[in-house]
Amino acid sequence: MLDLKQIREETDQVIHRLNRRGGDFSYLLDLLETDRKRREAIVETELMKAKKNEASRLIGKYKQEKKPVEPLLREIESYQDKIKQLDEFVKNADDEIRNTLLRTPNLPDETIPIGKDETANLEIRRHLEPTVFDFPYKSHYELGETLDILDFNRAAKIAGSRFVVYKGLGARLERALIQFMMDLHANQHGYTEIIPPYVANEASMYATGQFPKFQEEAFKLNDDRGFYLNPTAEVPTINLHRDEVIDKALLPLKYVAYTTAFRKEAGSAGKDTRGILRQHQFNKVELIKFTRPEESEAQHQGMLRDAETVLALLKLPYRVMLLSTGDLGFSMSKTYDIEVWLPSENKYREISSVSNAGDYQARRANIKFRREEGAKLEYVHTLNGSGLAVGRTVIAIMENYQQKDGSIIIPEVLRPYMGVSIIK
Repeated sequence: MLDLKQIREETDQVIHRLNRRGGDFSYLLDLLETDRKRREAIVETELMKAKKNEASRLIGKYKQEKKPVEPLLREIESYQDKIKQLDEFVKNADDEIRNTLLRTPNLPDETIPIGKDETANLEIRRHLEPTVFDFPYKSHYELGETLDILDFNRAAKIAGSRFVVYKGLGARLERALIQFMMDLHANQHGYTEIIPPYVANEASMYATGQFPKFQEEAFKLNDDRGFYLNPTAEVPTINLHRDEVIDKALLPLKYVAYTTAFRKEAGSAGKDTRGILRQHQFNKVELIKFTRPEESEAQHQGMLRDAETVLALLKLPYRVMLLSTGDLGFSMSKTYDIEVWLPSENKYREISSVSNAGDYQARRANIKFRREEGAKLEYVHTLNGSGLAVGRTVIAIMENYQQKDGSIIIPEVLRPYMGVSIIK
């Protein structure tokens, strides 16, 4: 969440930067008024407590001097009533301030384009030219059904729409990509492998900024402990260090996490209903970093290169886009999207978002570090990025490597994992 102190001291600038997202954040003025009254109430509470203590001290003296203590007792009681009222006011104000901060997004980085939506995103670079075919090419779902490696009808029978059954070499391709990505990031890029729980509690969802903004998209379990299915490996991996002080010698901490992710895709009815582009259940390899603030920009660029390496080794055409303020994720300050070329759509589609949240998530999750003994605790910066979304990588391989006879060539780097060089 945002720093309340920064909102107090840089009110106009904070509201101005937030408004670049395309909303009206003048409600923060109301938050500051609540904050002002809260601080006044705290001062008044301390004054009432001091008066109450003084009155209590005088009781003994009055008794020694045989003076009536009833006026003092009535005075103490009035102080107690006032303190109780003030404490209740402060508690309600704290809740109001926290709830407001929880629904307020991160400040956009000053270096990103200003715009209302994705049309203002800035292309940074491209790798390889879009694939060109000299034959009528097919979509991944047409290829998958013809080759009998993707089964949508039986998945719908088992669960419903937006699910798929991977079969045969289709299942092996998915599994091979997961292992390839995990090996690459762990062995060559220096990330520590983890497989976290696929279930997260409510505190974890709030800590990363999933709640309250995206609560309707989460699958809640029918369980009285408030469990939710993991919507992205970002959630459990960031929460590894919730309410912790990380040893400065460990920074930057780098994790690569494999999970299956689950999303309702609320509000996406009618979008990408064919194939596996937008599923309720999908596999994902996620990169997470915890860094010192002064290192986060360099670490962000490094994470972007790490994610790009996957596509470069697979020899897939892609481009890198810097997101504008209007297309920026709720918890993020700066994001690069990596978009892979999909021939069936004749356009690039997102396969990874590589983002820097600054101290926004760390403030929500209470993740800090200390520069030296006796120094003030500071919030770390958190970064995350898909390395990559596995299902979308399957799509890209199937469509870009398809052959005239309907077969699919396996990229060279995957052949040791697949044990075959072609799906036919």
